Amino acid sequence: MPRPIAIALLLAAAAPVPTPSAPAAAPAAAIDADGYRALRAIDLRMATIAHRLVTANARLCDRQQPAPGVVLHAIDQYDPDTRAVVRQVFGFVRPVSVEAVVPGGAADRAGLVADDGVVSIDRRPMPAPRSGPKAGGATSATRDAAAAILAAAPTGPTPWVIDRAGATRTLTIDAPAGCRAAFEVLLGPAMAASSDGATVQIGVRFFERYTDEQVAAVVAHELAHTVLRHRARLEAAGVKWGMLSEFGRNGRLFRRTETEADLLGAGLMRNAGYDPAAAVAFWRDHSGDVDGGLFRSRTHPSSRARADAIAAEIATMPADRTVFYRPPLIATRDQPLN
Repeated sequence: MPRPIAIALLLAAAAPVPTPSAPAAAPAAAIDADGYRALRAIDLRMATIAHRLVTANARLCDRQQPAPGVVLHAIDQYDPDTRAVVRQVFGFVRPVSVEAVVPGGAADRAGLVADDGVVSIDRRPMPAPRSGPKAGGATSATRDAAAAILAAAPTGPTPWVIDRAGATRTLTIDAPAGCRAAFEVLLGPAMAASSDGATVQIGVRFFERYTDEQVAAVVAHELAHTVLRHRARLEAAGVKWGMLSEFGRNGRLFRRTETEADLLGAGLMRNAGYDPAAAVAFWRDHSGDVDGGLFRSRTHPSSRARADAIAAEIATMPADRTVFYRPPLIATRDQPLN
């Protein structure tokens, strides 16, 4: 786990939105080499949790992509004033490189290692960085384009051409299927977590305060929103975000989707080998740690109600953890919210 001093530095320097692999909005001198190493460790924790969840639950997801267990990043997502330190920590022998590799995942088994440069995936070359005042930053077109190539690759044995210290080689990565979702860690002091239907974002504070199993409860909840297509279904229902989200039909539908994500999230945890009771304990023991904004009472059930509902859901699951569990809520994901 990253050293507390490194985490404190990152939180003090961070802007509200950037991910740890895209800290462009922070002052140039705010994140030093130790800070970037801490960021890599946090990204790896997130990737490891996410990999377990998406691969174990792939059969529940009608939208899938290969899950090799790798975190890619691009040099131009970092502020130009920080790139000397970035290169010192990450190498970047190629514009798109490997930030982290999930232990035991397909990429790890194939021999991919952190700081390998990526030349191509499935014979598709990595994008070249764009130049200009809008290039890089918190949203990196290069990183996103590389992620899109990875998402479009087939599952099963796939060639990756990589550059290791100036020498190219081809690795065959036999990636399993996983739920289609991206995962990011947000810098800043807020206890924030969200899913927009494509990307799950979790605040760095969660990784500072909680164990991986506790963080998995939060990640599984947000992944459940993605699996159940809540964002698209809420938009189709015409709900209002912002202050109006708390009232009337808006509030009722938001509370419904939050409860559904709690219940499905427990099932996703169980299938991934986590104890779903960790979600019950999280809401019973740590609800006071979660600040306002994300978990407001009018758009989310009370913490006690959430814990009780999850506990009741767990009681309906097969006692044998080796039996795959298909939650009934999966059958509702194409139904309109009303």
